[in-house]
Formats: sequence, structure tokens, C-alpha cells
Amino acid sequence: MLTKNCGILALACAKSNTLLWATIVNPLITMEGVSLMLLSRLPTSLSEWPTLLSGSPCWQLVLDGLQPVPSSLAASWLVLFGKGVGASHLARLAPLLAEQGVTATLYPPTEVADVPLLLLGCDRFSPDLVAELKSGEWEIDLCHLPALPTLSEPGLLVMDMDSTAIRIECIDEIARLAGVGDQVAAVTAAAMQGKLEFSDSLRNRVALLEGAPVTILDEVAANMPWMPGLQLMVDTLKGAGWKVAIASGGFTRFAGQLQRELGLDAIFANELAVEGEQLSGQVSGRIVDASVKAEVLQQLGQEYGIAAAQTVAIGDGANDLKMMGVAGLGIAIHAKPLVRAQAAATLNHHDLEGVLCLLAARACSKQRWDLR
Repeated sequence: MLTKNCGILALACAKSNTLLWATIVNPLITMEGVSLMLLSRLPTSLSEWPTLLSGSPCWQLVLDGLQPVPSSLAASWLVLFGKGVGASHLARLAPLLAEQGVTATLYPPTEVADVPLLLLGCDRFSPDLVAELKSGEWEIDLCHLPALPTLSEPGLLVMDMDSTAIRIECIDEIARLAGVGDQVAAVTAAAMQGKLEFSDSLRNRVALLEGAPVTILDEVAANMPWMPGLQLMVDTLKGAGWKVAIASGGFTRFAGQLQRELGLDAIFANELAVEGEQLSGQVSGRIVDASVKAEVLQQLGQEYGIAAAQTVAIGDGANDLKMMGVAGLGIAIHAKPLVRAQAAATLNHHDLEGVLCLLAARACSKQRWDLR
């Protein structure tokens, strides 16, 4: 008997009670009870995958395809997200996994902040795989992580301000208005790349601002562009019961404004000293440098009773690395090469909505392909 179903031509031989499958257009190939879904045949739209893959509870990524397995893996994670994420990225990923001896299973897809997302659970965490992924050029963001915080439990997020929560370096803008923009910008760039010690570089830059009118700060604050996704990220985290704070090597004038407008739980930043109506060229009090940022994250975690695994640090510069190192998850956003190389997760193609992608990803692990 010849039947045609979903693009598969089946020939049943009554005498031998065997079934010979020949693939016409459908990627499902059956051979001795083993099914393989060819990656090349998966639809472009992720929304079509659950129906196509509903025949098995779980699927393991293998070379060229997905193979049904009875259970999923969850010892570590691979998160892929971005417009156009799909089978081609899995096809590129599969040989890298095989090369490193990592086994991965694919969870049903989702969409976070209008960004398509795929989550894979792995049998182990591989630093070598991380290095491979970071060395390649991808048009999506993808991260291999030993652990993922979740929005289903209380958490703490501490972020840098300049070039992270906002799209500018405030000290560079102040310097530009004060007529010393080029000198200060050059030092800022070197400090963020880790070429200069942060505290000394900050004092040197602030010294160049001596005599500038205090009103310059108001002008910068009035034109302070938020990083796209900032409001959505903060609102989503607060709605999930998370605490959100800023730990910045920038200045309290700007961090305080963000705290008022966003409802942040805490801010830690530097205070520009003022004499009369002018900047004195000095910083008041202890400078918020890399070590202080790390202390802030740990201090707030203890104060709010947040498990270390549920803490997140976000930044773009070298002075954020210590904070990222003590967090449950460190995320580099549009970061300098040094920071991208050392951060656990990197956002190269997304703004702060990418943070939500990472924090919402683990929810996929609660889903099965055959129960959707």
C-alpha cells in the first residue's frame, strides 16, 4: 500500500511486515525505529517547530539534525537569540559541540521582548566551547553558560551606568561642554579598555573640569539618552520581584536622576566636588572603582537576602569585570574586546532587552515538545 502523509511516501510490505520510508520533502527519516529531523528541512519560522517536533518529548542536536531522546539535559546551557535565529545556527553549532564532546538537547522555542530565542541544555559546561563561540562571527547573540538565573525567583541586578544604562559617557559630555573634550575622552577610552588604573584616571579627568560651571551637569542630564530596553528591563525585573541598582564610576547627579525616573532600589556613584557655582576639579569621598562595584553587588545581595546564583552584573568596561566575576551571571553589553573575552555572557547585537532574553531563557526548560 502506498500512502502519502505530510510529504512522506511510505511503502508497506504486508508479507515482511516492514515499512520502507523514502523522504520526499519531509525531514523525518525513519530507520529501525530511529527518527532524525534534518535541520535543513526545519521551517524558517520557529513557531512552526513545536507541531513538527511534537512526536518526541525531547530532541538531541546531532550533526545535520535533531534526534529524539526520552529526556533533556540541564547541566549547563546554550542560549541563542536574535532576529532570524533558527536551523542554520544549530547546523553551525552542531559540529562545534561534537568537536568539544558536548551533548545538547533542544527545548521548545520562545520569544522574549519580540526576540526569538532557542535554549539548549548540555551534559556539561565547556570553557573550550565558550572560546570557540567567542572567536566566531555570529549575527545573533549566543552564550554557553554553566548556570542561568531565573525570573521565577527573587534576584538582584547591578548595572554600570555610562554606556550601559545610558548611551553616553557623562564625563566626556561634561568635558566637551567645558572645552576639554578631546583630552578627557582619550583618557576615558584608555581606562575602559583596562590600559589605565581607573581611580587615577578618574581623578586626572575630573581635574581638567576645574572651574566649569555646575549648570553643565544639568545640561548633560537633560540630554541623557537611555540605552534601548532600559525601561522594559527595569519594569520587568521589578515586576518579577527583583532588586535593581546602579554601581557606577560615573557621577551621582546622573545616577540619582535615573533612580528617580526608574524607581531603582539603590545607586552607588562618585560625587563631583563643588565650590560655589563651579566644579572644583575633585571627587568627594571614596571613588567607586572596580573593587567597590564588586563589594556593592555582594553587599546588596546580603542585604536583600538574594542567593548568589540569582545575582546579575552588567557593564561594558574593564572596571566592571570584578563585579561580573562575583555575580551569578556577568553580562558584557557592547563591550570592549577585553571585557567581551572575560565576561560569561556577551550582548553584541542586542541592547538591554537582551538581558531579559538571558533571564527568561530557563523557563523554556519547563516545556516538552510533546506537551505543548
